[in-house]
Amino acid sequence: MRTQSILATITLCMTLGLASFPGTGKADTPVRTVLSTTFPIHQIVRQVTAGRTGLSVVQMLPSQMGCPHDYALTTQDMQKLAKADVLVINGLGMEEFLGAPLKKANPKITLIDSSSGIKETLAYTDLPQAHAHAHAAINPHLFASPRMSARLALNIATGLSKVDPEGAALYARNAEAYAGTMNRLADDMAALGKRLKNPRIMQPHGVFDYLARDMGLSIVAVMLAHGQEPSAAGMRRLAKTLRETQAGAVFTEPQYPGKTAQILSKETGVPFATLDPVASGPEDAPPDYYEKVMRQNMKTLESTLGVRQE
Repeated sequence: MRTQSILATITLCMTLGLASFPGTGKADTPVRTVLSTTFPIHQIVRQVTAGRTGLSVVQMLPSQMGCPHDYALTTQDMQKLAKADVLVINGLGMEEFLGAPLKKANPKITLIDSSSGIKETLAYTDLPQAHAHAHAAINPHLFASPRMSARLALNIATGLSKVDPEGAALYARNAEAYAGTMNRLADDMAALGKRLKNPRIMQPHGVFDYLARDMGLSIVAVMLAHGQEPSAAGMRRLAKTLRETQAGAVFTEPQYPGKTAQILSKETGVPFATLDPVASGPEDAPPDYYEKVMRQNMKTLESTLGVRQE
């Protein structure tokens, strides 16, 4: 009787222990911490994991950083990696700074590549040759497109469900709901794209390529090659392109200085404005932050490029 009582107590304790946090169903491999690399990926992970009790969702890079093309891991980053059970990345070469340090910090961490399996990628044409190989010539800025953000959410839910089967139904519901919101937003943006008077634009770097495809915008040139300011000769070429293509606007983004866009606008008479790809944002961003920013982008596009009356 005493033996049966002890076994019953152990069984009860194990059951309560597994129920206290999400996991894979094994007492020695609980999923307690999900680490996201960048601000936009972190926002999607928050959406997918909303309501999962006991799960800590942490962002690795600073929220205001933007795209981490030349980032180097810090001691704090290594500590976050060491404590995480799951790491969700943008993929497509965005996190080339990880590499060997990831294996050193946490060889047992589960990696979820949010861009895995997405075939509708675009060539990354605005990088110097030295960086082209590292990015595999694929543009990694899927997050700047609501249509692609929907795909990222579904991929993240699939990955989390594999390491946390008990949360699979919740992850799927959340991802489907978020994907629906993103696809409706994408439909609205595509409808606006068809009404714009002049869809020809110049962008700071390749961050808006996917959004441009969604909306039917034509990108005539890129101002900054991987963040590098153009030379005097480069500025002359850009100005010539703006005139010859009769571009409707020069767009900059919050993550980059707007000086180049302002100079080109002044020289050519082509208006300039700011579009936000949501590569960065406030640490305490509300759940609808991405959608609000994108709808503000719609207003900016409408006021800058003009809209045909139906």
